[in-house]
Amino acid sequence: MARPAVVRAGGAREVRRLAIGWLLACGLVAGCASSSNDALKALNPDPPDKMYARAEGLLNNGNYTDAAKKFEDLDRDHPYAPEARRAIVMAAYAYYKAGKYQEAIASAKRYTTLHPGTKDAALAHHIIASANFDDIRDPARDQTATRKALAELKTLVQRYPDSPYAKQAVNRIRLAEDLLAAAEMNVGRYYQKRNNYVAAINRYKVVITDYQTTPQVEEALYRIAEANMALGIAAEAQTATAVLGHNYPNSEWYGHAYALLRSGGLSPQVTQGTWLSNAIKAITPGSQKKPEAAPPPPSPGLPAPEDLPAPRIPSDVPVSSAPSKPPIGLAQSEWQPEVRR
Repeated sequence: MARPAVVRAGGAREVRRLAIGWLLACGLVAGCASSSNDALKALNPDPPDKMYARAEGLLNNGNYTDAAKKFEDLDRDHPYAPEARRAIVMAAYAYYKAGKYQEAIASAKRYTTLHPGTKDAALAHHIIASANFDDIRDPARDQTATRKALAELKTLVQRYPDSPYAKQAVNRIRLAEDLLAAAEMNVGRYYQKRNNYVAAINRYKVVITDYQTTPQVEEALYRIAEANMALGIAAEAQTATAVLGHNYPNSEWYGHAYALLRSGGLSPQVTQGTWLSNAIKAITPGSQKKPEAAPPPPSPGLPAPEDLPAPRIPSDVPVSSAPSKPPIGLAQSEWQPEVRR
């Protein structure tokens, strides 16, 4: 009677073994099916127009990060489709709207590298500049981001003067130059307070030669006169004051410079051969082509200039309220300064 019981026990073990094998086989089949589906999906993605429409829908609904990833999927899955090229710059725009500025810069730079000179490249440069602008600091701190933004804006205006983004770029160039000039003035004043007049003068020279259409140039001319008077270099001080009075006769800074010269028994006059007289002769108006008064609208499907928020500018920076004035000129030899009392 014991033998049948052993047989039944062996049969139960065999059944369990078969059941486990069946379950494992089912798991493997399901896994293979899932992997097969993923592979098929990768090999047969949605058509590019459908993918672009889906990404655009996410963008319009404010799902910026998801939209950027969908645009990137399109570029990856259909790199040679007409929609793929624009998808790169639209991914940059979506990342910018999402506040992911490093991703926006990376995507926009990829576009300008792969497709330089195309119409949408202007938007890519604009996105890079806008993302860098958001990282600007007050004039007392590092201005690397401002310099990067300025370089992109100048590229945009020079290469794409008829772009819908060019007019806004011109205004932002002025803001960037105001910031950089203010930063140079801060450093110059720091050196001057410590009686390091040569270092201070070098900073003021940068303002006059590189950022001469900014509000800071008036003070820079005065500070050059002041620092040169401290060094006993009367000719440079007289020339700086003469140029200041010629270009800004009603300036408060000219009043200070004039009084400073008179206290030393001097008067404003241009001395040929001084640094300032030579520098101003070498200064010529910028060669940038002015954008149209009414720029054309962006291509269908591209964001308008106003869709990119205005850059943040530190409140303590004096900013030009009007378009840049012409470069400063040199006072004529017969020019007589207004008498200051």
